[in-house]
Amino acid sequence: MVGERSDIFGFAPAHDAPIPYLQRVSTYYQALGYGQPYAWAHYAAVPFQVLAKPLSECRVTIITTAAPYQPDKGDQGPGAPYNAAAKFYSVYSADSGDEHDLRIAHVAIDRTHTTADDLGSYFPLAALRQAAISGRLGSIAPRFHGLPTNRSHRVTLEVDCPEIVARCRADAVDAAILVPNCPVCHQSVGLAARALEENGIATVVMGCAKDIVEYVGVPRLLFSDFPLGNSAGRPNDRSSQDVTLDLALATLERAPAPRTTVQSPLIWSSSSDWKLDYCNIERLSPDEIRQRRAAFDIQKETARAIREQAPG
Repeated sequence: MVGERSDIFGFAPAHDAPIPYLQRVSTYYQALGYGQPYAWAHYAAVPFQVLAKPLSECRVTIITTAAPYQPDKGDQGPGAPYNAAAKFYSVYSADSGDEHDLRIAHVAIDRTHTTADDLGSYFPLAALRQAAISGRLGSIAPRFHGLPTNRSHRVTLEVDCPEIVARCRADAVDAAILVPNCPVCHQSVGLAARALEENGIATVVMGCAKDIVEYVGVPRLLFSDFPLGNSAGRPNDRSSQDVTLDLALATLERAPAPRTTVQSPLIWSSSSDWKLDYCNIERLSPDEIRQRRAAFDIQKETARAIREQAPG
């Protein structure tokens, strides 16, 4: 019957569903005065590479959009505001056997409901090491790789993705786990996953922006309904991080076809009200909108200056 109360049947609140990032981001930046909405990458056909051997025999790498900490580039610590100076614009690689200080102050994570204070919530190397020790996978590749957060489809597809593929092939990788943070990060790793699959490397994306990844079109997605910046599990909760990685590995092994999405059963909190805040223009006053536009213009100028100084 139309109009029956949801509390009678125990229904969840209407907003307790994956955040519609495509719609929120478009409306938000148009309200800030940036004109036409961003055109997100979108494919109908999706490549799909079945694991060539059991996961217990596979060499696996991580592809991250987190940036190496740069002490001379301002605040990048937990809770830091967006910091364009801390961005990176070229693919980087680092030793998987070392410890690393990676930050995500350079991207549009959910700064209202998370602080990026735990590396394990957005970079699952510790959990992957444990999986390798237990025999869940064959080995960890000698390097992991950093993928830039790039709004340019051309640069991502023609520069960054081929470089990621070349480095993964050089390391004889069988599979890759891709871990994004911000909305554009989710697009970038989606495009990288497609390129890897087209070159014989199986992939799984661990992400929090379900609609963006599915719109791009990827083989496998492990979706965690958490605030952006926590694609690898809840912060300071190693059990959550281990479970999240195990679900990703299971998706990598068992996905029957492209466009397979598995949703993690873990929840962020007892209340779903956090989903109402991210880029929700209806919750901002005109003065707040003006302030955000001014702050974003400053960061855009910083990023532009860095790009112009970058080699090539």
